[in-house]
Amino acid sequence: MDAPTRPGPAVTATEAGGAVVEEFPYGLGPPDGILALRYPPAGVITDFPESRNDFVHQVYFSPDGVLAVGRGGTAAFAGPTSAVWVRQGVVAEVTALEVQTVVRLCVRRAPDELVRHEATVLAMSPTAVDAVTRLVRPGTDERAGLAARGVLLGELAASPADPVGFGSAALGPARAVARALALDPADRTGLPGWAERLHVSPKTLQREFERVYGMSFSAWRTRTRLEASRAMLSRWSVTETAHRVGYATASSYVAAFTRAYGEPPGRHAHRAVDVRAS
Repeated sequence: MDAPTRPGPAVTATEAGGAVVEEFPYGLGPPDGILALRYPPAGVITDFPESRNDFVHQVYFSPDGVLAVGRGGTAAFAGPTSAVWVRQGVVAEVTALEVQTVVRLCVRRAPDELVRHEATVLAMSPTAVDAVTRLVRPGTDERAGLAARGVLLGELAASPADPVGFGSAALGPARAVARALALDPADRTGLPGWAERLHVSPKTLQREFERVYGMSFSAWRTRTRLEASRAMLSRWSVTETAHRVGYATASSYVAAFTRAYGEPPGRHAHRAVDVRAS
């Protein structure tokens, strides 16, 4: 028999780091329930630190901005057409790059296709985005919320995944710079400037980048900027994206993107839209 329809959950607003968090619980007794948390833009950057070690699986999604997810010394980015999956017990840091809406979904049970991932960026289909919207919409009853949960997890389980590898956890100078660049790809501080901030020589910092990441500081910064830009292209124009990741001109950004990925950013953005719509 179908479960009786219940009223939508009462929205509970709590304070977290200066932001009001709206809570939408659905069926939290059984393991198939879900807790949806919505962090509206409130003048503060929403941050879920790496030191966290949760006992539930989590999905992070921002409909109006880009999320950075870091593990050790590595980072990946999720735009408005992607979500971040973090398996229970996995240490990862998720941070909004600016003041934006962040939805955090907590579940105890998930499809095996998701559980096999530790931390990954997953493409969000329009159906998945609609399911998240229903989960954080006041008035959604429990039956509809649990149905949206099933749709969302099913869509994510079938979604192409971009796993976030785990780098060195040691907080050396190269990792400190890499983390700062992941949170602000547009930072134009050069190698000498970073070295001065960290009280090391530029030569030492360069050697550290090559030892930890197998590439120079300049190559790492370019890769970080271009990876962040791929997440941004679903929301902003090529020119706006170029400035947001630190390029002085759109033409220099287009040239760097094309060298790295074999196609210009505009074509990449249109192709990504076509793939999601198919």
